[in-house]
Amino acid sequence: MDRDRLAQALLDSFLEELEGHVVSLNRDLLALEQAPARAKELVPGILRTLHSVKGASRAASASMVENACHRMEEVLEPLIHGRAPSPDLFELCFATVDALDDAGRRLAARQDLSGSPLEALLPQLEQAAHGSPTQPPVPAPKSAPPAPALHEKPAEAEPELSFPSQASGEMLPVRVSGQKLDALLGRSGELRVAMLRLEGHAESLEALRDDVMGLRERVRGTQSETTLRRVELELARVARVLAQDRRALFQSSTGLDDEVRRARMLPFEEGCTGLERAARDVAHSLGRRVRMEVHGGGLDLDRSLLQSLREPLLHLVRNAVAHGLEAPEERVRHGKPEEGRVVLSARLRGSRVEVAVEDDGRGLDLEALRERARARDMEAPEDDEDAARLVFLPGLSTAAKVTAVSGRGVGLDVVRAQVEALRGSVEVAFKAGQGTRFTLDVPLTLSTLRVLLVSVGGQVLALASEGVDRLLRLAPSDVREVEGRMSWVTPEALVPLASLAGVLELPPGPPKSRPPAVVLSAGTAQAALVVDEVIAEQEVLVRSLGSRVKRARHVAAAAVLPDGRMALLLSPASLVRAAGGRPSAQFFPTPKEQVVRRRVVLADDSPTTRMLEQSILEGAGYDVIACADGAEAWERLQAGGADAMVMDVEMPRMDGFQVTEAVRTSPRFGRVPVVLVTSREKPEDKARGLQAGASAYIVKSAFDPTSLLETLRRLL
Repeated sequence: MDRDRLAQALLDSFLEELEGHVVSLNRDLLALEQAPARAKELVPGILRTLHSVKGASRAASASMVENACHRMEEVLEPLIHGRAPSPDLFELCFATVDALDDAGRRLAARQDLSGSPLEALLPQLEQAAHGSPTQPPVPAPKSAPPAPALHEKPAEAEPELSFPSQASGEMLPVRVSGQKLDALLGRSGELRVAMLRLEGHAESLEALRDDVMGLRERVRGTQSETTLRRVELELARVARVLAQDRRALFQSSTGLDDEVRRARMLPFEEGCTGLERAARDVAHSLGRRVRMEVHGGGLDLDRSLLQSLREPLLHLVRNAVAHGLEAPEERVRHGKPEEGRVVLSARLRGSRVEVAVEDDGRGLDLEALRERARARDMEAPEDDEDAARLVFLPGLSTAAKVTAVSGRGVGLDVVRAQVEALRGSVEVAFKAGQGTRFTLDVPLTLSTLRVLLVSVGGQVLALASEGVDRLLRLAPSDVREVEGRMSWVTPEALVPLASLAGVLELPPGPPKSRPPAVVLSAGTAQAALVVDEVIAEQEVLVRSLGSRVKRARHVAAAAVLPDGRMALLLSPASLVRAAGGRPSAQFFPTPKEQVVRRRVVLADDSPTTRMLEQSILEGAGYDVIACADGAEAWERLQAGGADAMVMDVEMPRMDGFQVTEAVRTSPRFGRVPVVLVTSREKPEDKARGLQAGASAYIVKSAFDPTSLLETLRRLL
């Protein structure tokens, strides 16, 4: 390796090492500031870190960094021998750490360190090292680049993969680029989509084989029967091979996806790196004291999610210190300790993550929020929960004056926008005089998602299944107009009702006697949105809209469907807010003569699948009796009869096979068509279903609303 390449390699290694050491220095200095009595325990660790940086900077020919670390060692070493640290000393040390971080970014950009904040601090470090009184650090020159933003990921948050050492057999950490893991996860997602597409092809092949079998029966005894028999056998062979390949691909793609995701996982506490320093700096600028705690720090989350949460968490932590915590003397008057407390916590809730930022400060001033809202000609809600949500509106702040950390009314609006971009929601709760809690609810993964597909205005759109509370078919008695706005009537409340086509400004579909609607939730808020049709529920690959699409109203991302098509993924929180302000719309056609509706008993123990199939059947004009298991379906059939039954196989009390056998042996209902819709796709399962007397057998992996409706139409 020539000299220039060696120098660059040494510099790259030094810069990578420096990022991690900056994190360590910030962490240890904060611990020392909070507990100066532990100086003999903490200072040696800080000195070891500085010594490592000094040695690495010497190898990389970064003499100014080497000099600064040497002077900082001289400043801190007397603390081991009993010298008490002063506040100015801590300010100087923190400023030096910031200047080291700035120097690393300058060197990475091939910039000279002349005129840098580090150069400006060297005289103060030298004075402090020789025992002169320390002064507050000199502000950085105007030309200096901005201080590092918190959302820039530190080196410690970079995923590490371990490979065995050939010499000792022990695991040596090897750093892997996060971008490479992102790309690998994207490829893994594409493989899963291809696998889902292959499942559809396999079902199509099975359907073709069934068609050939039926055609052969019609030409039995003719010369064509032999030819069709050969075609049928070849299709059966290809179907078996395809099924084997599909199972192998499923196992490989699932295993790869799991391994990539595991490699991307990082503890929540690593996503909080730097927040304690941010809280400390804001507190010092306001003359306050703060202690930050992290609960659930060992919870492993996807690195891209942690990166995306860093900036919202920074805003919330700074907001908690600047707006939530009181001054020390005020806290003492109210019986609180002088030191304020900010707690970050994370916990899993199914397929979602709940992250909270909580302080023990004064709580929200609702009257001040209402006054600011009225001053801007905005509605000031009387309900306290609604009034608390005013904090998320842009430009609304209760701060008495604009400072570096508050007063412009943009921080919490940014938090809401960024969290909703993650397909999440943010809520606020407080107790007057006791504290405020902001709760972020976000999905566990940002790459794949189970969605409900709906048709609106001639377009296929996607809604995250986790944001869908229920599907329903509206009747005129379910709807009420209040102050010019439509609502869906429930026993508990009136839920805002709107047309999704109207919210998205798409062409409206024709009114229906029982229009389908999707009930969405965002935090504690709900809205019901009427759609043209509910299509299916599927797993999709999520893709960003890209830098060219800066802000698409109500759209969170793009969803890649199993057949390769794209669908816009809508933001539930944005839709819920928009639905509340929509004017009345016409959902129902003008009254006509009542049409006789066919009655279908539907049974499935999965609430989501049951709601989906019920919506499809009701949309086609059927009167649906939905049941949670086979025994209930059999009881409802005996009580009121039915024109057809649609059932799952695997259900409690009575499975689909047992119900089918009971129907076929019943003198009264023996001729009622029974359609089994199940995930059991083995040939022996299909054979058992048909032997039990099922009229049709549909596999859920290739479920298509059209095939279900066509099957019922043919049977009836």
